[in-house]
Amino acid sequence: MKQTKFPPGWDEERVRRVLAHYEQQTEEEAVAEDEAAFEDSTQAVVEVPRELVPAIRELIAKHKESRRA
Repeated sequence: MKQTKFPPGWDEERVRRVLAHYEQQTEEEAVAEDEAAFEDSTQAVVEVPRELVPAIRELIAKHKESRRA
């Protein structure tokens, strides 16, 4: 049987809680959550080619690590 690997800080229980949150959300709640994300002035939403996503994730991880140091 294949062992599931979770990102650091995640486990099966956390995944189940996140899934339950989104599965129980109404369409109106989902739209409100999406709109709120776009209104967060500390974050940016950028469209990029899909093949760049792994490199961008790596940059974000390095940035987070440098902020912790």
